[in-house]
Amino acid sequence: MEPIQEYEDETSLELPAEPMRLNMGPSHPAMHGTIKMTLDLDGEVIKELDIMPGYLHRGFEKSCERGTWTQVYPYVDRLNYVSPMLNNVGFSLAVEKLLEIEVPERCKIYRVILGELARITDHLTCNGAMAMELGAFTPFLWCIKVRDWIWDILEQETGARMTHSFGRIGGMAKPPTDRLKQTVRDILPQIDKVLGETQATLVRNRIFIDRLQGVGILPKDRAISLGVTGPMLRATGVDYDVRKANPYSGYETYDFEIPIGHDGDTYDRFMVRMEEVRQSCRILEQAIERLPDEGPINIDDPRIILPSKEDVYTTIEATIAHFKIVMEGVKPPPGAVYSYTEGGNGEMGFYIVSDGSGTPYRVRCRPPCFINLKGAEDMIRGDMIADIVPTFGSVNMIGGECDR
Repeated sequence: MEPIQEYEDETSLELPAEPMRLNMGPSHPAMHGTIKMTLDLDGEVIKELDIMPGYLHRGFEKSCERGTWTQVYPYVDRLNYVSPMLNNVGFSLAVEKLLEIEVPERCKIYRVILGELARITDHLTCNGAMAMELGAFTPFLWCIKVRDWIWDILEQETGARMTHSFGRIGGMAKPPTDRLKQTVRDILPQIDKVLGETQATLVRNRIFIDRLQGVGILPKDRAISLGVTGPMLRATGVDYDVRKANPYSGYETYDFEIPIGHDGDTYDRFMVRMEEVRQSCRILEQAIERLPDEGPINIDDPRIILPSKEDVYTTIEATIAHFKIVMEGVKPPPGAVYSYTEGGNGEMGFYIVSDGSGTPYRVRCRPPCFINLKGAEDMIRGDMIADIVPTFGSVNMIGGECDR
């Protein structure tokens, strides 16, 4: 019997690998929505990829041209449905800019409170889901627990846990409840406790760190050239936040910082979102102290704001005003404006055009998810298949906002 041949070079034992094309999605648990990736692989290394959104396209922008300006709110709720209140505020500010009106101070503070609560739910949902996909199920439950607490507050204020449709042109649907201040005060220490427990569990875990650090890197120059905004941009070291760069609703009067990263990898995006939750808590602490117990929540303009039910039932003038606003809608002057705010994933912009009627002539949305999604190709290219899970999770792609 001949002896077994010994190989001097172990690399000669490797099997030849041929390039392979793999379709990932649109129905895949790691896709965070209905989206498809076509991957060109060399073994497990991704040499090239093509990300194809559009599976949740519902014609949001065209649908806005079929009703009144106020009837757009249920549509914007369903863009980033993880933080719909931020969409409500963004669209309200766009129409108010077209009308050249400014809401009362109490309304501005109320919008800040509801918006920052929504931002916390957005960031914790993103980080919690990303941790769960890497096997850390307990931190995911902690993050979702906080989200549920905040949803209880939002339900208390708006009547709905997710799609609120609570914003109004010139104000809000209702004034703050008497319980708002105390419920927010009670929840802030609990949020800080959950943040500490989550970070202590994850950032000291060698497996978690190895799966995030040095993975999904997006260089600063590339992020800027693509128009990336939000936590993805700030993770590269760029301190751009619309609340600081172009303040609205009085954000320039609040004391908070802009967390930034250094390497632009998945770990930096995770940490930026965690720190932004803390900064949102700082803003909330200041806002609830400023919120007056009394005062107008809406502007005093019968052409824009619905009269009270008591007046509608007792005076003919209020009945006519109510009928005209509901049936004909608010009528901004002819013109076009672009207004942008800091959404959960970056710069949320609305370009609106009015022809002077009660129906929008054109509504165009700048969804941060759609622009940020282009950066995901650069982040994933060159990594391994398993790295798609945390990297794409850190993009926080929301299908309703991306596909519209």
